[in-house]
Amino acid sequence: MKTTIASARPKRATTGLKLLAAAALAAGALSVGSTAFAAQTQLLETGSTLLYPLFNLWVPVYAKAHPGVRITTQGTGSGTGISEAISGVAQIGASDAYMSNAQMKVHPGMLNIPLAISSQMVNYNVPGLNNKHLNLSGPVLAGIYSGTVKYWDDASIRKLNPGVKLPHKMIVPVHRTDGSGDTFIFSQYLSFSTQSWNQHVGYGTTISWPAVQGGIGAEGNPGMVNACKTTAYCVAYIGISYKNSTEEAKLGEARLQNRAGKFVLPTPETVQTAVQATAAKTPADERISLIFAPGAQSYPIINYEYAIVNSKQPTPQHAMELKKFLSWGISAKGGEASHFMRAVGFVPLPAAIARLSENQVAKIH
Repeated sequence: MKTTIASARPKRATTGLKLLAAAALAAGALSVGSTAFAAQTQLLETGSTLLYPLFNLWVPVYAKAHPGVRITTQGTGSGTGISEAISGVAQIGASDAYMSNAQMKVHPGMLNIPLAISSQMVNYNVPGLNNKHLNLSGPVLAGIYSGTVKYWDDASIRKLNPGVKLPHKMIVPVHRTDGSGDTFIFSQYLSFSTQSWNQHVGYGTTISWPAVQGGIGAEGNPGMVNACKTTAYCVAYIGISYKNSTEEAKLGEARLQNRAGKFVLPTPETVQTAVQATAAKTPADERISLIFAPGAQSYPIINYEYAIVNSKQPTPQHAMELKKFLSWGISAKGGEASHFMRAVGFVPLPAAIARLSENQVAKIH
């Protein structure tokens, strides 16, 4: 019967059916494509501007090999990264700071997962001296940021830099205005080295900065670089992943006094020395300060760069893709590869710490 009806159809009707069939196939193809696109898992990373350059190196490489996931990156500051990971807005809250005991008590399902080790520079813009590495210490920087050390030729700075002709110019301290892991580790250095700062100001991603005449605020590491570049006689704390930017801006970089009283620059060697002196104390939840490590060659401001993650993800698919990405990130054959680390001035995780991080990744569900 079907054969009789088909053979009885006029030629134009047959052509019309073919067109309809073709249209149906095309619609089906679009539907399949749309379904495939919709199935792509979306992950949002937001937070630390210090980690931002690393994620921007990682994501294109990872996405090329994993087309089923789309990762969006945002440099919003560590404070925002932590809060948006807690709220569920972001799957990865990038942070230079670990969550506090008080935060963990309220949000016990959060994970603090180290991805790499970074350091922080102290930079300045002192005309005629930016090509020299001035010596600075925690107590001197605490004095600058509290307003008791006002001029570049202050006796405390001259004592650290014998033979250097320092100008009688007012120092302009620059600090972060956003919730910042950089502020967290810089203020830890001041707190751990200077009792008065620890008693009166303390440390955190946000702190109540003492009112200092001429002091200015800036947002993110890019803002810190620009503020110091355009402000003569400034001093600023800037993450190591912006070293190329500080060099382009022709800013000076200080040698910092470490716990042993030595003045050192942030180099792979001095960071590794500090890591070796502190990493073995890392607990299972990996929340630990690496600031002011012992050792004559230890750089004093180093830290774990954290992915702040909720162990309970909205869907099994999100959990799976997040675990795959983070596992790749802490793998020596993935994100810890030397070309990634060198590009941003980071140091890869020691093997024992990478294992701790992998144990935490395994808790994501």
